Amino acid sequence: MLTHLECTRCGEHYPADRPQSVCAKDGGILYARYDLATIKRAFSSARLAGRAPTMWRYDAILPAADPVSLGEGFTPMLPSREYPNVFIKDEGLNPTGSFKARGLSACVTMARHFGLKKLAIPSAGNAAGALAAYTAAAGLEAHIFMPKDVPMANRIECDYYGAHVTLVDGLISDCARRVAELKDSESWKNDGWFDVSTTKEPYRVEGKKTMGYEVAEQLGWRMPQGIIYPTGGGVGLLGMWKAFEEMEALGWIGPERPKMITVQSSGCAPIVKAWDERRSTAEMWHNAATLASGLRVPKPYGDYLILNILMKSKGTAIAATDAEILEATRHWSKVEGIFAAPEGAASLVAYRKLRASSFFKPEDTVVLFNTGSGLKYLDVLDAHAAAGASPAQPAKSAKPAARQIGGIIGPY
Repeated sequence: MLTHLECTRCGEHYPADRPQSVCAKDGGILYARYDLATIKRAFSSARLAGRAPTMWRYDAILPAADPVSLGEGFTPMLPSREYPNVFIKDEGLNPTGSFKARGLSACVTMARHFGLKKLAIPSAGNAAGALAAYTAAAGLEAHIFMPKDVPMANRIECDYYGAHVTLVDGLISDCARRVAELKDSESWKNDGWFDVSTTKEPYRVEGKKTMGYEVAEQLGWRMPQGIIYPTGGGVGLLGMWKAFEEMEALGWIGPERPKMITVQSSGCAPIVKAWDERRSTAEMWHNAATLASGLRVPKPYGDYLILNILMKSKGTAIAATDAEILEATRHWSKVEGIFAAPEGAASLVAYRKLRASSFFKPEDTVVLFNTGSGLKYLDVLDAHAAAGASPAQPAKSAKPAARQIGGIIGPY
């Protein structure tokens, strides 16, 4: 049972019976909190057997509302053919071809539950497609702001789902500013609009946390030694860590935790830079550029939570060059039979580096997340092939360069 929302900065409580954004006091991200003691008495992990293979099998620890579902979740955990003890969690098999389906299923479910009509989002691509699909299924309006150079598949799917799309000349941070401008208009206040940007509302985290429940269930309720997660906004990382805390309170797992690994593009690596400099928050990354559009997030709003999770879990943050990502995308396709999104293939780059440095041993169980399908990136991959990019020889890893600080963007 959902009891309240809690600020992750100051601990302030907010009621869960109405739409909420960030904390009114300090802008902190709000987490949904449950009566876990009551849930523990009424629901056990053993009762999951035979339930529908979607993320809503965990409805006991999700908000009580009629789900807007397209069959998202419970994606395969595939044993690697190349590395013993490595598993690939293939989120590309979700509806709309990415892990974003989880968060937007939960978000749109609650939006409909609260009677909201128009949902606005800035997106690098995959979140836009997911929002468009789930609002179509729910009978709501999606208003999407995307960089004009998003992969073609993202733009086309939003159009076909009937979303209202605005293409912006810039990055996701520029899209977020457009949403912020919209929020100041009279129509926003009067026509049932709501901003569902990453970590700007509490329920996308709830959908993404089901990845943590699935990792535990699919490994027989044992924790892996590590989880490598491609990190743009980082909601999946936040959600999985939240899931582990909930599962321990429910008695489904013990106190052990995996080392959480963030992988970003060297062309946009604010978390890697902050981690290397031992900072508690990230700086704005200027001139962000990478073929992995989902990693082109100059400053995650949840940076303080991501960095705290890396520290608590004894994890780390790794950067991958575009050349390395391209090579890994092709390698996984040929060796594993998985046509991964570039963001997902970055997980393989990170694992290779962590094995080479002995951060992970061959006997360690490690889960690599492929966050989406490579089919969403055909134009991007084709353009790089046409430009003569050679994936056979990955570039040497480049440490992200220091950047001048300037400006702070809102949540996105």
